[in-house]
Amino acid sequence: MRKLLQKWAQSSLILRILCGLVLGAILGLIVPQWAGIGILGQVFVGALKAVAPVLVAVLVMSSIARAKGGLGPRFRTVITLYLLTTFVAALVAVSGSFLFPVTIDLKGGEAGELPGGLADIFSGLLNNMVSNPVLSLTTANYMGILFWSVIIGVAIRITHSKTVITFMGELSDVVSLAVKWIIQFAPFGILGLVFTSVSEGGLEIFSDYGRLLLLLVGCMLVTSLIVNPLLALIFLRKNPYPLLWQCLKESGLSAFFTRSSAANIPMNMALCQKLGLDEEFYSVSIPLGSTINMDGAAVTITVLTLAVANTLGMDVSFGSALLLSVLATLGACGASGVAGGSLLLVPMACSLYGIPQDIAMQAVAVGFVISVVQDSVETALNSSGDAFFTAVAEFHDRRKQKK
Repeated sequence: MRKLLQKWAQSSLILRILCGLVLGAILGLIVPQWAGIGILGQVFVGALKAVAPVLVAVLVMSSIARAKGGLGPRFRTVITLYLLTTFVAALVAVSGSFLFPVTIDLKGGEAGELPGGLADIFSGLLNNMVSNPVLSLTTANYMGILFWSVIIGVAIRITHSKTVITFMGELSDVVSLAVKWIIQFAPFGILGLVFTSVSEGGLEIFSDYGRLLLLLVGCMLVTSLIVNPLLALIFLRKNPYPLLWQCLKESGLSAFFTRSSAANIPMNMALCQKLGLDEEFYSVSIPLGSTINMDGAAVTITVLTLAVANTLGMDVSFGSALLLSVLATLGACGASGVAGGSLLLVPMACSLYGIPQDIAMQAVAVGFVISVVQDSVETALNSSGDAFFTAVAEFHDRRKQKK
């Protein structure tokens, strides 16, 4: 049994995931009534979501406590990249919506509890930061986890307690090993997730909302394959596509099916380790990216808002569209790291044009109908971007130090 497990672990994880993907799609088409297969996906995502908060808290505290300094420029670079690319993604969505305007059938529908205005979102972010640390861990509140982990990590560093620092380092290694074990079961989880999507969603959404889906996915692909590499090229001064393909393959693929940036944090951590990045840096930048690096969310918010405006026959000026891009960028940073988080911010963006909430809610309902594809691509873009720009920031810093 041990030899069998070793061979399983040593084989290509990507190849195993692709096998699970194909098998899940086939089973979803042939035997959609075998709903029990979907439990594999639920268990896998549940395990990732359960361990991710603990992993982030331990790694951040350990990294800060053992930090040797010199990470400031990297953090400034990666935060700049996160926010800049989210804004540019919103601009891409505006351009796409102007070039290929779409409308949606507003017939009504209900969808979840919505946030208020932008002030409410910022208030919620600040309140999440100072939330009870234990409650933050149990509810996967990453703003609170990051805030308290930084505070405790700094406190450990100041006290210079070698015993605590050593303990935190060893605890970090233990949790990381546990995460690696969970990731080894990714092929089975992907199989279950794909089976559920194919057996329940089918292909009907392509015929009902084809143009809207095409615009959303098109804008996200332009952001991922053109905009992000161009930004990376400016910082790295070399071809960024090999790095981009690796991030899309090893992070984007799993994020596509988990549909949760938070659940994909362990996968991104493993990828950063494989890329040889500094653990002190990526252990903070990856969970931070799952909160503020929201290219896909900015695209979703912008495209759906302009689709509602087009449906209502509103004349959207360039100035107001630019303001919408800023609003979508700031709002996207408040989108939760779970499936469908960005959709609940569409009414906030619609309020910029005076669109009533009941009409905006109908757009949210449409968003949930197409979320099988939209949210999957969005999460793949967001999460792979976390690893991509983390690597870009570190490689940029290394290049500067060699000069």
